[in-house]
Formats: sequence, structure tokens, C-alpha cells
Amino acid sequence: MYIQLFTESLRFAWLAIVNNRLRTFLSLLGVTIGIIAIISVFTIVDALEKNVRDSVESLGENVVYIQKWPWGPSQDEEYQWWKYYKRPKATYKEFKKINERCTNANAVAFSFSGRRTIKNGNNVLENVEVSGISYEYPQIASFNMADGRFFTQSEMNSGKNFVLIGHLVAKALFEDFNPIGEKIKVSGISAKIIGVIEKEGESITGNSHDDKVLCSYLFAKRFLNERKSDPLIMVSAMDEVSNDELKTELRGIMRTIRRARPMEDDNFSMNEVSLIKQGLDDLFSVISIAGWIIGGFSILVGGFGIANIMFVSVKERTKIIGIQKALGAKNIFILLQFLFESIFLCLLGGFFGLIIVWGLATIASNMFDFSLSLTIQNIFLGISVSAIIGVISGIIPALSASRLDPVEAIRSN
Repeated sequence: MYIQLFTESLRFAWLAIVNNRLRTFLSLLGVTIGIIAIISVFTIVDALEKNVRDSVESLGENVVYIQKWPWGPSQDEEYQWWKYYKRPKATYKEFKKINERCTNANAVAFSFSGRRTIKNGNNVLENVEVSGISYEYPQIASFNMADGRFFTQSEMNSGKNFVLIGHLVAKALFEDFNPIGEKIKVSGISAKIIGVIEKEGESITGNSHDDKVLCSYLFAKRFLNERKSDPLIMVSAMDEVSNDELKTELRGIMRTIRRARPMEDDNFSMNEVSLIKQGLDDLFSVISIAGWIIGGFSILVGGFGIANIMFVSVKERTKIIGIQKALGAKNIFILLQFLFESIFLCLLGGFFGLIIVWGLATIASNMFDFSLSLTIQNIFLGISVSAIIGVISGIIPALSASRLDPVEAIRSN
């Protein structure tokens, strides 16, 4: 009996929607726009968060970066820039000593950068980031070669005029021509291209090699001033060693190298990905709340529209309700009719909203170098929100319909 009651209520609700197509279409608009607003916001936020977190994770979970400036303030402390400004910068000599002394390190690398003009004939690129690196650099800042090869140890030690260029640099200077073996000028100094780095895509943290030029540390010193850059020493931990263990050993080595007194503060920073991730968690929690507020107002307006339509529907079908009750229909049967109708309307609106968001995300992904996709979580969120709004919007009209007196309902005009 209960199954029959349930299925009959579903059938009556669906017939009411089908028989009033124009009203159904107008009712859907509010919910559809609301779902588009809320799911679009979360789709963009999810894509942005994924891009940022992927960029951060590319820095390495088990890597410690030794440099002058910290990436953020310590807990319960402000960013004391005036104190950090007086610190000495990391040096290549310190990198060599850490490489010799650190027992918990899997790899130690050095890097410093500056912006210079790159030329190839009449093609000129200005303000290109050029990095002088050590031989161990790819063991930490991993990347793949699209063409050519990496430097040999002897090429690094001799400081030969060899460079690796990123995908965007190669495309701008050589278009579709293979640049391997060709020469470019870096700050007026001729250099031979021995490799092209595989395309990595845009990185919000600026960690992409697409628009960079890499060369050996000794070659970079010929046109870059190490003191005017922010050099960093990168140390990756061995598999069985935690970051805390590695940092403890590195702190002791660095304090010994710089001859820091026992009671003196460290005059260097040891940064790691967890510092950025903590800030990202706080940032995206705030963005999620803002997304709920923005989308919430839109879906609320759609919910009011559905509730208004349901009250109109109850008014139009008052006589039918009276006849159904006179023939023995129970209150729950009448309630479920209108409640299911409200839920169906909201689910249909949510369904069309999700289709539109999927289409917009696909178009945006094809037009821009930024991946947008409608995730399973957001689809489930859209359907859930639609169903909840349907229940909230329809419950009061459905209750009022179920409580109508059959005699007064039949007599109504």
C-alpha cells in the first residue's frame, strides 16, 4: 500500500509538471541560475586550488630551502622584515659545505636567478628569468627534456656556454624550428642551446620552467650578480628521514658555517612546503565561505520562486484536492504530490544548471591554458542542494494542501 501510495504521488507530481510546461520552464529558471552561480564558483575555486596545490607540491614535500627570507611569519609572530633584511644571503660555498657534511640529505642543489635579455638574430626577449644552477638541480626541481639533454658534470665544472631553454622561450625565439645546437645571446654573451625543457604549463607559484633559461652556476656568474639575487640552497631528505630531522642537522651545519654564537638567533631561513600549505588551507576556507554566500543568495531567490509557484499550484488545484479527499485520498498522498512536484522542479533546474556549467567549463578550458572541469563532488553538491531547496520550498505549500477541508475545497472558486 505504501509503495503504491508513493508511486501514485510521483505520477501525479510528474503529470502536473508535464501538463504545465510554460510554468515549469519559468519555475526552472530561478533554480537553474542559482545552481549555475554556486557550482560555477566552486568549479573555479576547485580548479584554482588544484593548480596552486600542484604548483606547491612541485616544490617537493621533503625539500628544505635555505635562504635569506622566510616564506611567511612564524606562528603568533609578525613578519619581521627589518630583522631578515640584515641577514647574509646563501652562498655557493655554503652549498658545497652542506653537500659535504649533511648525512641525512638525498640531494643538495644551488640556484640563483636574474632577469636578462635573450636574443636570436632579430628575435629579442626581454626580462627573461635566467637561473644559474648546480649539477644536482634536476634531482630536486624535477623536469623532463622535450629535446636535447642536460649538462654533464664536466660542463658544469668548467662553466661552458651551454644553456637549456623552456618551451615558451623556444617557441618565441625559434617558432617551429628545432633550436638544439643553435646559439643565442644572453646579456650579449653567446651561448649554445643543448636542450629544450618539456612544456609544464602555467604555475601560479612561478615554479614553471616554460619561460626560463637554465645554465651552469659558473657561466651565470659572468652576467648575473649573485649578491643582487636571492640565492637558495635546496636540500631533499632521504626516504627514511623526516623534514624535522633534516632541519635539525641543517641548522647545526649552517650555524657552524656562519659561526653563530650559542644564544644568537639563526641568521638564515629554512622554508618548506608545509608553510605554504598552511596558508593555502586558511585562504581556500575563506574563499569557500565566500562561494557559499554568493551562490546561497542566488539559490535562495530560486527557492522563493519555486515556493511561490507551488502556492499558485495549490490554489489552482484546490477543487481537485477536494475531490481526491472525498474519494478517500489520505493527507500524506496530497502532501507527497506537491512535495514531489517541488523536488522535481528543483532537480530539473539543477540538472540544466549543471549541464550549462559543464559546457562553460569545457569552452573555457579550450580557450585558455587553464583546466576547468566539473567534478563528481560538485555534481553531487548541485543535486543535493537542488533536492534540499525543493523540500524547503515545497513543504509549506504541500502541508497547506494536505490540510484542506474536502467540502470547502470542492466549493472553492
